[in-house]
Amino acid sequence: MRIAIYPGSFDPLTNGHLDVIQRAARLFDRVIVAVAKNDSKHPLFTLAERTALVKKAVAGLPNVDTDSFDGLLVEYVAAKKARAIVRGLRAVSDFEFEFQLALMNRKLDENIETIFMMPKDTYTFLSSRIVKEIARLGGNVSPFVPPNVQVALKKKLEPPRRKDTKK
Repeated sequence: MRIAIYPGSFDPLTNGHLDVIQRAARLFDRVIVAVAKNDSKHPLFTLAERTALVKKAVAGLPNVDTDSFDGLLVEYVAAKKARAIVRGLRAVSDFEFEFQLALMNRKLDENIETIFMMPKDTYTFLSSRIVKEIARLGGNVSPFVPPNVQVALKKKLEPPRRKDTKK
């Protein structure tokens, strides 16, 4: 069985991520979307929330599973008996960083390959950071994220309602 891991923080999952997941699902027998803990990024959503959002968004893809991990990616990949890491590239600016990661992962475990995939051109501008900023400012993120993520962003970023202090 050809198993691939698609790792990321997915804070939140975007339609660009989904596009890469769908493409990978056509190439591999099983794709595991692995949500990384990575607290250094100060995520908007908790690890459990991000994992649940991804799980719901990929529910219609029979050969895609969702999991979370903490620690070295290559160790996680080996534990899942996967042979490939899928990484999305939006622009040339992503390549240098991703290339360095791929080479380091190869040094750590030469049996694991990194596959770079580009999303559809309509998603090349899209990033989780930009989506969060649009949502924070009250903009419409529906073209950029799955419906369940849109709802979660609204709930997370909606200002708290003031309690009625009238008696």
